[in-house]
Amino acid sequence: MTPVLERILILDGSVTHESDVVGGKGASVARMRALGLPVPPAFVLPVDECRRYHAAGRRLDEGLWPCVLEGIAALERETGRSIGDRSAPLLVSVRSGAPVSMPGMMDTILNLGINDEVEEGLGRLCRDPGFARNTHVRFVREFGHMVLGADVDGLPDDSIPAELRAAIVEDTGKAFPADPYEQLEAAIRAVFDSWVSRRAIAYRRHWGIPEDGGTAVVVQAMVFGNLGPGSGTGVLFTRDPVTGAREMYGEWLPRGQGDDVVGGAVDPLPLAAMAEQLPEAHARLLEAGRLLEHENRDVQDIEFTVEAGRLYLLQARTAKRSAQASVRTAVDLASEGAIDRLTALNRVTPEQLAFVLAPRLSEEVRAIAAVLARGTPACPGVASGRVVLEPDAADAAQSDVILARPTTSPDDVSGMIAARGVVTERGGSTSHAAVVTRALGRPSVVGVGEGVTAAWEGAEVTVDGNEGVVYAHRLQTAEVRYDDVPGLNTLLAWAREVSRVEVADETPEVLDLDESGVQLDPAGGLDIDALADYMRGAKAVTGSMITTADGARAVVLSGVPTVVPAAGQQHALLLLRLAQAEGHNDKEKR
Repeated sequence: MTPVLERILILDGSVTHESDVVGGKGASVARMRALGLPVPPAFVLPVDECRRYHAAGRRLDEGLWPCVLEGIAALERETGRSIGDRSAPLLVSVRSGAPVSMPGMMDTILNLGINDEVEEGLGRLCRDPGFARNTHVRFVREFGHMVLGADVDGLPDDSIPAELRAAIVEDTGKAFPADPYEQLEAAIRAVFDSWVSRRAIAYRRHWGIPEDGGTAVVVQAMVFGNLGPGSGTGVLFTRDPVTGAREMYGEWLPRGQGDDVVGGAVDPLPLAAMAEQLPEAHARLLEAGRLLEHENRDVQDIEFTVEAGRLYLLQARTAKRSAQASVRTAVDLASEGAIDRLTALNRVTPEQLAFVLAPRLSEEVRAIAAVLARGTPACPGVASGRVVLEPDAADAAQSDVILARPTTSPDDVSGMIAARGVVTERGGSTSHAAVVTRALGRPSVVGVGEGVTAAWEGAEVTVDGNEGVVYAHRLQTAEVRYDDVPGLNTLLAWAREVSRVEVADETPEVLDLDESGVQLDPAGGLDIDALADYMRGAKAVTGSMITTADGARAVVLSGVPTVVPAAGQQHALLLLRLAQAEGHNDKEKR
């Protein structure tokens, strides 16, 4: 048998861990605890355990479970509470954590360890039976849906746990475990299973994330944002993820738990409301945000909970942000000395640059357009299309569509990828819809109002994610000037400094690679060295392939002094590609 603790890692901060071993969430917990920040105790089942589970036909082998029990014992020692102990109960969360950020794609189960007896003890301990009942109901609904596969949407939120469990058993034909350790084993299996869920596969395919990876599982002591008036939950961005402005930005939900905010089912309050209600916890949160941004040299997305006035940080990760925010924050961080200019150039992808330069609505067009709804701008940009109300309809569409939903969940991701834009009736700027559309680069507006979108089905609309407005009909757009994008002119000036290749609108004696007979290799890539040899000696080149990463590297290797944008290519896109290629080639030489 594998020795106890060999297969799990205690995240006490004594050792930091790489995200490819313990996942992004596990690595962030370890780093935050090492910095002395207030983080509930946790342990992690590393990513390798997920690979081992699937290789064994979705089975946990016997050697892992004793290690899990030792991990629980470590949490019990640190908290002074015990799993299943009605006099001093320990509840835990079971969270996924892949090495590459996949926000909302895999499963999380909160409040695990509760049953009828523990509910009674928890209510007595906290002197709040209503809190204990709310916590129990949340767990039954979440476990029933995530682990047992029940359809819980039609069940009332204020149901009695026993009635909820009976409905779930009837719906699924599966037993609902009362034993906390049975709950824990089933939850771990469910998180590992979520690695191969439809939504996770769709997300990985969209972003080219390898399928042979896996997710870690973080088991962490629960803290309760739904415990009384001095409690709540929220999300903090250390800079505005929509505009990139250098200001703390976030949302706060009193007496809530994390999924209430991220799921978009409840409209949260701005972070200023937390400052008014709990000024000391708010001040500590901002201080922690500044520290984490400084340590990680990038904008942070921080999930937090306040329990009875005490702040806890649950996770910190590099923030998903809009394309406009990516440009602005890259330039600002370099200007502040947090990163160098080459790092700033590499933090903006060509796809993001193309997105910020995509046409927008002019003031003249907005002034006369018919407004259907206003909400919170979640991801900038403009998109037009026919409204569909279901993700499957977006998947099946043969033309541009806008996905409109009451709110979105991870199950909607394939439809969000297929759609040109997204609108939700509920949720704020840190909801699932907002975070995922920013990652995907889909213009979106959230929180337009309950029941608003149902009447739009089949209609042509335009989503303005810059202003947070949905308009009737397809609207004409106007070209964007570089001056309209904060930080862009500075970024392009740095690209010109880095690149030895000039980008010119026209020049004599241009070698056109599209007419040269140069072919992609059978695998769909380029032979960089061969292409560089072909171009060597030319005074200038043009062609579609030089906008690819490999094509730009070949240009730099060839010594060609000038490139000319081909029809439809953007000057700025070529500048960025060439600067990134210079940095890549210099790194390889070192």
